[in-house]
Amino acid sequence: MTNYTRLIYEIKRKVSNFSKKISKDLSKPKTKFISQMIYGLLDSQSVLLSNIGRSLKEDNLLKKTVERLSRNLENFDEQEDLIGKYIKEVKPHIDDNTVFCCDKSDVVKPYSKKLEALDRVRDGSKGETEKGYDTFEITALTDKKALPVEVYSHIYSSLESGFKSRNIEALKGLDFVEKHFGKKGIYALDRGYDANMYYEYFTEGNKDFVIRAKGNRNVIYKGKSLNIKKVAALYKGKYAYRYRNQNNKERKLKFSYAPIKLPALKDTELTMVIVRGHGINPTMIITNLNPNSKRLTLAVLKAYIKRWRIEEYFRFKKQKFDFENFRVRSLKKIRNLDLILSITIGFLALFSNQKKTKLRVFVKKVSERIFDIPDFEYYALADGIREILAKSYTGIASFLKSYYKKRRSQKKLRLSLPL
Repeated sequence: MTNYTRLIYEIKRKVSNFSKKISKDLSKPKTKFISQMIYGLLDSQSVLLSNIGRSLKEDNLLKKTVERLSRNLENFDEQEDLIGKYIKEVKPHIDDNTVFCCDKSDVVKPYSKKLEALDRVRDGSKGETEKGYDTFEITALTDKKALPVEVYSHIYSSLESGFKSRNIEALKGLDFVEKHFGKKGIYALDRGYDANMYYEYFTEGNKDFVIRAKGNRNVIYKGKSLNIKKVAALYKGKYAYRYRNQNNKERKLKFSYAPIKLPALKDTELTMVIVRGHGINPTMIITNLNPNSKRLTLAVLKAYIKRWRIEEYFRFKKQKFDFENFRVRSLKKIRNLDLILSITIGFLALFSNQKKTKLRVFVKKVSERIFDIPDFEYYALADGIREILAKSYTGIASFLKSYYKKRRSQKKLRLSLPL
């Protein structure tokens, strides 16, 4: 028989300890706010403040709880400090083989009228233009499990004051990653970033990159300027690799490498990777990695063969927590809500990367009794934690009060004991 009382205690303890670490230098009210938001998001799987408020199970009126959460979202100005502490928790999982997948996403709000700086964006799922906001996000694929951990997320609008361009917003994110992780990892970008400014940026910054090229790009091959498709047609696949896709079906890919240069960077030696078997047309990738390096193969495999994990991450964030259904109106509140949600999903990633503790095993077992375990582990962890917390009669506030009171008393007892 499952001891839910113990499981509830352990999950609340992990949430409170994680929240305390990332909000270490914040005031007590703001530390409490972060703890309650993370707990409420995990328990309700919703970004609606009313649902988060219900998960907190406070004695006062729900209206008062929602007003307090809304007020704290507006008054929270310590984003950099919170992100810095969160990145500190993520850093041990980042190494030279980590792939930073960079991509533009969107938050669509078709029926909204009074949101601040509401823009027109392209809805990636429908291919149509809708009201909403653009986002630039960077997730790190961990080396062991290739589980995406978000390290940067920024929602922006072309209508807000100070906006310059989408490329500038992307460069801000890339600079952020270098600031916190240095030269570690490999940056992977899709066709939307096949532009000379990005090749120059990575080359001048001495950063490793792989960028999927567009079919209309020209490259210098053996001293001649040729269309990239003509160069790709010369290579049929020298290396073979078998893998299982997101539907657990075995697929076979063939790789080839070709030395190239770009017209805008004639003094820089680059490599073109031609991948066949991933679609009707070959996938063409431009990189500064050495073709004899194992890291190139890892980058290609993670960034493009396992790219479904990145897209699944975006889907998980939007659908599991109903992110596009938020009701806060100001950009500051929207960004703070996105920040806390990203950190909450980061908590799930760190929880998943732990060794097979009893708690992690039980969380997955609980989830398995409700749904089949998907390959994308976030779903199993989120569902298992939610099912366990649903059996709790109290929220996180009473736990924090008793838990830290007990820890303080234990600390005083240790200090009072004779040496």
